[in-house]
Amino acid sequence: MITHPRATPEIKGWLQSLLQDNTIVRVPEVADYEVRRELLRAGRTKGVERLDALAEAIGLLPLTTAAMRRAAAFWAQARRTGHPTADDRALDADVILAAQAVVLAEQGDDPVIATTNVGHLARFATAMRWEDIR
Repeated sequence: MITHPRATPEIKGWLQSLLQDNTIVRVPEVADYEVRRELLRAGRTKGVERLDALAEAIGLLPLTTAAMRRAAAFWAQARRTGHPTADDRALDADVILAAQAVVLAEQGDDPVIATTNVGHLARFATAMRWEDIR
């Protein structure tokens, strides 16, 4: 959303405010992947450049073995309980993103996932609508 050419002043101001307050903000690598693949498919080079600039400015949260293993456990748990967050054939970036947050929490950080999809993510990790994070 923040790199969209028609990103609202509200979301731009929100990010700027967090950064000015010295809040650590990172782009999860899996989120970068989801946005980037569509930009590349559509041939939107300016969009890729904006995504690169954001990652350069605030940094990426890389995928780790611990996060991917936790994501696999979340994926299996969601299906066993009858509440999957994506189709069985899908990569299911939601569980990967949630797993990254849980691994960070286990390392002593206090991550909050900024999202518009609180329902899926909050089942596994702390997630809030981006507008509610201050």
